[in-house]
Amino acid sequence: MERKRGRGRRRQGCRGDEDLDVRLSKSLSFVLRHGAARMRLNMSSDGFLLVEDLLSHPQFHSFSLEDIERVVANNDKQRFKLRRHPSTGQLEIRANQGHSFQVVDLELREVHLDSPDCPKEAVHGSYLKHWPSIRTHGLSRMKRTHIHLAPGLPEESTVISGMRQNCDLAIYVDVCKALADGILFFWSDNGVLLTPGDTDGRLAAKYFTRAVQLKPTNCELPLE
Repeated sequence: MERKRGRGRRRQGCRGDEDLDVRLSKSLSFVLRHGAARMRLNMSSDGFLLVEDLLSHPQFHSFSLEDIERVVANNDKQRFKLRRHPSTGQLEIRANQGHSFQVVDLELREVHLDSPDCPKEAVHGSYLKHWPSIRTHGLSRMKRTHIHLAPGLPEESTVISGMRQNCDLAIYVDVCKALADGILFFWSDNGVLLTPGDTDGRLAAKYFTRAVQLKPTNCELPLE
């Protein structure tokens, strides 16, 4: 499949090109995590869309296959996955996590207490303004299918994704304690620890080991 480069493209590496990539990344996140059905795009049970169908949609008419391949390759959070369909060979794209609808075959790897990749502790990034509610009611998956956690803070070299860089609150979770109580956890393709929480979609505050204010200064907050 060949497409002409989108109109108004500037030389790669200039500010205009960076802005276009940010816009494309946000548009991909929306359609692949939330908006495929509303945009009348056919998504498979494992969350993949045909790139050809995506580029044919009016919202993506100014982008090219080259643009999508570059954004997927350069995304520091590894939010997206490209593959060739195993039967047809057609190019497909999927979001690795963050969906607001259930994806049946997302290729998540379940975490068990005796798994070598079971973390003792994981971190959820949030904002201080939400701390009073989180401290009382726990973490909520909100409109998503999972609560997102990271194996550490964003500045740690092994942490690719799991929280926003501008978070000013880090909530540490005792993963082993939650697993022992029957809470499920999964690793996504890009190293985000996901949990659906309990039957109400929450991860109770009893699983918090500590909460740390990250900005403007670093200090630990009382859990009670």
